[in-house]
Amino acid sequence: MKPRITPAGRHATGGSPHARISGVGGYRPHRVVDNAEVCEHIDSSDAWIRERTGIVTRRWAGPHETLTEMGTAAAGKALAAAGITADALDCVIVATFTHLWQTPAAATAIAHRLGARHAAAFDLSAGCAGFVHALSLAADTVRARGGHVLVIGAERMTDLLDVEDRSTAMIFGDGAGAVVVSPSTTQGIGPVVWGADGGQWDAVTQTAPWDAVRADPGMRWPALTQKGQQVFRWAVYEVSKAGREAVAAAGLSPGDLDAFIPHQANVRIIDGMAKRLELPDSTVIARDIVTTGNTSGASIPLAMEAVMSTEDIGSGDLALLLGFGAGLSYAATVVELP
Repeated sequence: MKPRITPAGRHATGGSPHARISGVGGYRPHRVVDNAEVCEHIDSSDAWIRERTGIVTRRWAGPHETLTEMGTAAAGKALAAAGITADALDCVIVATFTHLWQTPAAATAIAHRLGARHAAAFDLSAGCAGFVHALSLAADTVRARGGHVLVIGAERMTDLLDVEDRSTAMIFGDGAGAVVVSPSTTQGIGPVVWGADGGQWDAVTQTAPWDAVRADPGMRWPALTQKGQQVFRWAVYEVSKAGREAVAAAGLSPGDLDAFIPHQANVRIIDGMAKRLELPDSTVIARDIVTTGNTSGASIPLAMEAVMSTEDIGSGDLALLLGFGAGLSYAATVVELP
C-alpha cells in the first residue's frame, strides 16, 4: 500500500467547520478634496458631479500616506476589533492593483510591520472586485487550516489618476479597509458567486502598459481610464444577478438582508442594483462613496466600517457584499457582521 500524505510539525493545523468576520477596521487619508477642487482641472461642476456620481468629497493620500502605511493602519484597527494580535495570523492577503512595486507584494511589508512573522503574505489583483475575492480565499483557508486570516483592501488611486480626465478625476479616492477572518462553529461567510467577462477588458484599463514607458521615457504616465456607461449597464443589469445568486446560495432571500454593501462605484449604480435586487426599505444600503469616493478594492471594507458605526446595524446582522470592476470581474457573498 502506498503511503499517504500525513501532516506533521508546525504546519499541521486543523481546519474549522466554518469561518466568520471577527473584526473590521479602516483608514481614510487626512486630505479631504471637494468637487470644487476637482473642477479646477476638468470641465464640470459640483452640481453635475453630485447628480451623476453622488460624490461630494473624496480623500486623497498625502506623500507619507503610502499604500503600505494605510493598509497597516486599517489592519491594526481590525486586529484590535477582533481581539487578537498579529502573531496569531496564519495569512495576510492584500487586495490591490495600485501597489507600484511589481515585487515584493505589499502584503509582505504589512505583515512585517504588524509583527505577523510567520504568516503567509501575498497580494491579489482583481480591481474593484478584489476584496470579495480575497475574503472568499480567506474563508476557505480558515476552513482548511484553522487560524486567522487578515484581508486588506488598500488603494492609492491617485497614483494612477489623471486629474484632467473627466471620466475618472471626479470619482476616485484613496484609503484602506481590513477584516479579520476567524474560525467559527456557525457559517458566517456564505458561498461566493464570482466570475469575469474578459471580452470587456477594455472597459476599465490603463491608458498604456508599463513597458510603453520604458520604450518612450518621455510619454505621459499611464493612468486609469474607463467607459462609464458600459460599466454602468454591466453592473446594474448583469452583476446584480450575481448578488441574487449569492443570496440564494446562502439559503436566504433578499428580504432577509439587513444591509447591502456593494463596491462604492457610483450612487446611481448602487441604487440601480438595490432596485434590481428588490431589497426592502428596511435594508441599510451603504453609500460611503458620498464622502470617501471610489476607493476600488478598499471600498467595501471601508463601507462596512461606516455601516457598522450606525445604530441601524448590529452584530450578527446579514450583509450582501458585491464587488465588481476591471476585468470585468465580479464577486458576491453574504456575511454575518461581527
